[in-house]
Amino acid sequence: MGVTDDRRAGRFWAEALGYVRRPPRYPADEWIVLEPPPGTTGVALAMDVSESPVAEFPRIHLDLHAGDRDLDDEVDRLLGLGADRVDWPHYPAVPEPGQLPYVVLADTEGNRFCVSGHRRAGTFFG
Repeated sequence: MGVTDDRRAGRFWAEALGYVRRPPRYPADEWIVLEPPPGTTGVALAMDVSESPVAEFPRIHLDLHAGDRDLDDEVDRLLGLGADRVDWPHYPAVPEPGQLPYVVLADTEGNRFCVSGHRRAGTFFG
């Protein structure tokens, strides 16, 4: 993932995902690579400094699931870590059957990502 401030982005995503930073593999290894904690499974997330602007419609973005947390509680947690809400006009007019509600956010670098999950309040989009 391209970022302008890899340390800030690393802190945000480590907290957001509950991941830990992988130790550098060699001297001068400056990549920020986050991994699931030891003994757990999941994919790693690598970040490096990039001068490319953030794309409004990125070709790749992360979809997170709130798990056992209420979707709105998870969104509030991520906002507290530094995420921002994205005004996303591209929600479907009628959700597909069985689709979970979701919210579009941006990380501390402006990279967009979605969070889906169950809501106690029963609203679809946030």
